[in-house]
Amino acid sequence: MSPLRTFVLILVLSSGFASVASGQAVDASVCDVLANPASFDGKFIRIKGAPVVAGFDEFVIDGSGCKPSSAIWFAYPEGTKGKAGPAAFLSLQLAKNSPAVANATHRTAVTLQKNGDFKQFDSLLATQSKASGACLACPRYTVEATLVGRLDGVSAAGLLRDASGKVTGVAGFGNMNLYRARFVLQSVSSVIPHEVSDTTNAVAARRDSRNAGTSVDPEQAKRAIAAYGEPGEDNGVEVSFGIANEVSPDEGAKGKSASPDGILFRVRFDMNRIGKPMLSRAMAHMGTHIADVRGGVPLSGVDEAESRAWKVTVNE
Repeated sequence: MSPLRTFVLILVLSSGFASVASGQAVDASVCDVLANPASFDGKFIRIKGAPVVAGFDEFVIDGSGCKPSSAIWFAYPEGTKGKAGPAAFLSLQLAKNSPAVANATHRTAVTLQKNGDFKQFDSLLATQSKASGACLACPRYTVEATLVGRLDGVSAAGLLRDASGKVTGVAGFGNMNLYRARFVLQSVSSVIPHEVSDTTNAVAARRDSRNAGTSVDPEQAKRAIAAYGEPGEDNGVEVSFGIANEVSPDEGAKGKSASPDGILFRVRFDMNRIGKPMLSRAMAHMGTHIADVRGGVPLSGVDEAESRAWKVTVNE
């Protein structure tokens, strides 16, 4: 077969596969997924009228009306180069010296349809509010849309430990790996923006500074900054800059660096949304997350983790 015919055949098969995956997507609600994420693992689903939020350290399909109340982490396929995403992000990874076994899961690749609907969707979510104060990187819009994509689900999230407290693995998605479900976008349609007019009550800020309170132990702020270590210290905390809105190519694998406790804490800041004047607050927030996980603080979920971090952030 000639190279040209081979190329055409591959192109046709690839296009056909994308269409089949979209056509075979099953309808599901956010609450259906959150009730049992693992049962949807690897399936292509369609969620209609879902509210998507790109906040400070969240990029999610909101599920605040579900029981239990939670959210589905949202992600673009690798190589998308979208503009929307979390302004700050912390992922956990087993270090190369960890005795735990890495468990990489191979799922069907997702090809994103970059049409006009996607560009509108991505642009709206990336638009910032002019709100000031402790509401870091507040979005101007939340966006409802019909979403088609692959759902990744697990039964447990975060650091996995045995009865003795020893780390046996890392599971979950999103910030701090605390989300049991992740939606990888294939296509978007029926885009409806909702302007965030009140950041103290909006869904975009519900898990943020509204619940932070006004008092904080100064030692907690010191603890947050100390989590990054001294200059030149190799303590397993890796800081980078950019948007963490895509599925990582090394997800599930061990990292290339060692860590004192066998865990890598990979922090990423989007400086276009945070800005240099607010970087210290953002670092305090993510430092609290690092210190909580590394210190073995029992966290019941995203809400508790965020409440602890915002108490430090707004007073930093």
